[in-house]
Amino acid sequence: MNIADVITIGREALIITMMIAAPLLGGTLLVGVIIGILQAATSIQEMTLSFIPKLIVLVATLFLFGGWQILTLIEYFQGLLANLPTYLQ
Repeated sequence: MNIADVITIGREALIITMMIAAPLLGGTLLVGVIIGILQAATSIQEMTLSFIPKLIVLVATLFLFGGWQILTLIEYFQGLLANLPTYLQ
């Protein structure tokens, strides 16, 4: 295993991490901004008002994209295992 292999594995791992985290973080961020604007406009500063909708969006996003996320992780891990003999040379 040379330094190029390590960099390639690390780069692919970061890309997979971003692909998996983007739907969860994007949905939560969007709901957080909308709730924050509504709280600023109405002067309601209740903590659960922002937490509960974010949690609902997070669960819904996991429900929608969870299968794809797991398949992406499985494919990446299978690729790592398939290339393991070439990395050990």
